Amino acid sequence: MTVLPFLKAPQIVIVYLQSPRERYWGLVRALDATGIVIQGTDLGGFDDWMRQVAESAPNTTPSTMFFPLNRVEKVLVDSPSGDAPSLAQQFERRIGQPLAVFLES
Repeated sequence: MTVLPFLKAPQIVIVYLQSPRERYWGLVRALDATGIVIQGTDLGGFDDWMRQVAESAPNTTPSTMFFPLNRVEKVLVDSPSGDAPSLAQQFERRIGQPLAVFLES
């Protein structure tokens, strides 16, 4: 399988899943013919998680998850849309460092 250049690790993405329908935001750690590995959080809990990180709550490192490709509906690169900042930009503004730096610390 050829990995598209825009999906190579460490790209920040939103993964849309099916069966059950879910959405996750995070950093791509690996992508191959079997699936995608991201380190991130459920999109529905993004604001709560970011608040906990901003408050320096313990155990706020997001999970590393594997999703088999048969569950992946689509993968979107997290990027700004017009004046609306990307989720990664929101994270960096609120926390003071990029997601990749936060995850490595």
